[in-house]
Amino acid sequence: MVALRSRHDRAIASLAIPSLGALLAEPLFVATDTALVGHLGATALGGLGVAGTILQTAVGLLIFLAYATTPAVARRIGAGDRRGAARAGVDGLWLALVIGLVLAVGGTLLGPTLIGLFGAAPAVEDAAVAYLTIAVWGLPGMLVVVAATGFLRGLRDARTPLVVAVAGFAVNAALNAVLIYGLGWGVCGSAAGTVVAQTAMAVVLVAACAGHARRADASVRPGLSGVVGAARAGGWLLLRTLTLRIAMVGTVVAATAHGTVALGATQIVFSLFAIVWLALDALAIAGQAMIGHALGAADVPEAREVLRRLLELAVAAGAVLGVVVATLAPVLGHVFTADPAVLAAVPGAVLVMALSLPLGAVVFALDGILIGAGDGRYLALAGVLNLVVALPLLVLVAVSPLPAAAAVAAVQAVFGVAYMAMRALTLGLRIRTGRWARAGAA
Repeated sequence: MVALRSRHDRAIASLAIPSLGALLAEPLFVATDTALVGHLGATALGGLGVAGTILQTAVGLLIFLAYATTPAVARRIGAGDRRGAARAGVDGLWLALVIGLVLAVGGTLLGPTLIGLFGAAPAVEDAAVAYLTIAVWGLPGMLVVVAATGFLRGLRDARTPLVVAVAGFAVNAALNAVLIYGLGWGVCGSAAGTVVAQTAMAVVLVAACAGHARRADASVRPGLSGVVGAARAGGWLLLRTLTLRIAMVGTVVAATAHGTVALGATQIVFSLFAIVWLALDALAIAGQAMIGHALGAADVPEAREVLRRLLELAVAAGAVLGVVVATLAPVLGHVFTADPAVLAAVPGAVLVMALSLPLGAVVFALDGILIGAGDGRYLALAGVLNLVVALPLLVLVAVSPLPAAAAVAAVQAVFGVAYMAMRALTLGLRIRTGRWARAGAA
């Protein structure tokens, strides 16, 4: 039974509620693009689905820029080293910028080849290439946003990323509407509007981070050793995130095997998935900062109390969101498209997602706790084991002669139920050992 109150609730809320806005920035960009582009037809929607999967994979893989920075900064704050905390955050910003520029150039050169790997229809490939060629230039800004958000969360400043995320979403929606329909740029207008919004968000957050660094008397210049150290620290989290993204891309590939309608419906379901599940991840973000701070202060009992409360709140939040999503399942697809075939394939998969939300909420909470504890190596190795269960099931779905609606529901069942159950098992076993609770500033 979930306790009605806890002394940790105020601290969790002060981090989780504002973090929700920052977490939703990228999926809301994608959801807005999906809703606007979806009314251009199934071909444009399918193209956005392929290109969006590539972009979300890039950003998702590099979420370690936030997830490694938050506990690193929080541990040093807990240990009383504000200057060291600021320096760790600055190193993360420089690393994000370098990686973003490399990915933008690489995406421009290799984008058509990557899109071809999905095996979509020629018209869908053309739409995907048009979108991706422009949208990759938003990656430097988006990755800097990710790193800056991690920096600020570690300082327990979750309000600034929230304000920037809300403003960025509003700018993105307005620009996309004007460029897609006002100027008639189609999918290219959607990509251009998103790039402008992402870059503007990065500029504002960098200014906020620089202010924190100056107040802590920390340099904002790049330091090779610090940037390399930040990359090394995030290596295990990169592998952990890679396993997650392989599972997600596998679902898209499995859906693509059943045609453009299944691909378009899967894009809608995963747009919803990103919003709902990242809302649950807000609790995990609070856990990263609070667990890191407690362990940095060498207060292991406090860390364990935070763990218990986060799990209680996660179960309750997952159940409530599951009911809401299940209730809205018949109508949610109409927000994104008017295509009758795509609309018919959406509700069943949304119901599967709704049923899996309580389990997924626990997984996100456990994941955030172990990230906050700096247990990246275990998370990476467990992620590889989890794929051993998920990938064969996705292959089975891909080769099965299923109608579009059944195929979309099946890939969601593999991802949301089977894969998440395996993650819950591996993460829960680690928590039970107690080996994650290592105290100290590093």
